Amino acid sequence: MLVAAHSLTLHIPGHEAHVAGRHTVTGDGRVRVDLPAECRLAQRLAHQRETVAMIEVTDLAPTPVRNRVRGRGTLTGWLAPTAGDTPGYDSSDDDLVAVLDLATAEVTTAEGTASIDPAAFALAQPDPLAAAEADLLCHLDHHHPHTVERLCRLIPAHQLRGVRQVRPLRLDRHGVVLRLELHTGDRDIRLSFRSTLRHPDQLGDQIDALLTESRSCRARRARG
Repeated sequence: MLVAAHSLTLHIPGHEAHVAGRHTVTGDGRVRVDLPAECRLAQRLAHQRETVAMIEVTDLAPTPVRNRVRGRGTLTGWLAPTAGDTPGYDSSDDDLVAVLDLATAEVTTAEGTASIDPAAFALAQPDPLAAAEADLLCHLDHHHPHTVERLCRLIPAHQLRGVRQVRPLRLDRHGVVLRLELHTGDRDIRLSFRSTLRHPDQLGDQIDALLTESRSCRARRARG
């Protein structure tokens, strides 16, 4: 979620900042945020040196579906500037570079809310498709509607009754999620890959395997 998100909201006591395109996750599991030196939050942090902080990030579907929020993440901990010649500042671009030492983390999705241990967060690896997911889903939605239609053959017929529209909602190492839009609400269906992806280059073969399976489903339905 953090890798894919373009922006996040950073809270410290008395201040809130919407930060776009300025965060990364370090190898040791800390969240790095580059703040413009002239902003009030950066100036306060440079003098205070450390403060409690909360980061909020929202996972939005890149495709035009109803209710685009797929999940939310909340991280709390201690935010401090990194050491440097001028404390907390990157002399090359005058940004204040701060890192969040994680204390708690929660992720909320349609399945519920889960707490994540800081040690587990530090060891976690981003999904191999996270950085490219938005482009891949939009390409599938805009340019390959027949592929989406063929993938729908893998969904039991009774779950397709009353469906007005189907759009790709999520793509990750485990499979593709389709959003079924009905008059009365939405239904999300996951189509799992045969094996977990370890590299984006494996995606094409996994999609092809699903499409091959969909042809078999169509043939069985025709015989039935």
